[in-house]
Amino acid sequence: MPAITRLGTNAITSVASTAISGTLPAANINDTSISNITALPAGVGGKVLQVVSAYTQTQATSNSSTYADTGLTANITPSSTSNKILVLIQQSVAKEGGNTKSELRVYRGATEIGGTIPARGVGYTGEGTSNFIGIGLACSILDTPNSTSTLTYKTQFNNADNTGTIRVQVDSGASYITLIEIAG
Repeated sequence: MPAITRLGTNAITSVASTAISGTLPAANINDTSISNITALPAGVGGKVLQVVSAYTQTQATSNSSTYADTGLTANITPSSTSNKILVLIQQSVAKEGGNTKSELRVYRGATEIGGTIPARGVGYTGEGTSNFIGIGLACSILDTPNSTSTLTYKTQFNNADNTGTIRVQVDSGASYITLIEIAG
């Protein structure tokens, strides 16, 4: 049997700090909390920092091509001006009568982002027919707000052809918004 040599405390400490395998006890690690991390290394981006979601089931109606709030809204406060916000929308839309369609817009505050999203195919049936769809329209927009202030995102809709009626959240069908802050 080979001889066993006992090492002093200094030798063990030196070996442990340079050649560790296995799991370290949390007490031996500085910055054991995610809140202690203040920055990512250079070149690291794309990390999800926070997720905010909201929904509404309150019905709104439009007989006009003028845009109106759908009632779907959520707030987020980015932690850095270089971060992006991924906006995910699932909007309930229904058409009643008339040869019409709806269009949807997404706003950050008073600024439209992503352009007009035509809901032409959502429930489009031509003259005089009603068509009710649950989650009828989904979209995603990657926004670069360049802000650390609290931001409000919302959707607006219209009745593009001013005929029939367009409803959102019809019969309490829910619409959803999810905001995801991504490290820039």
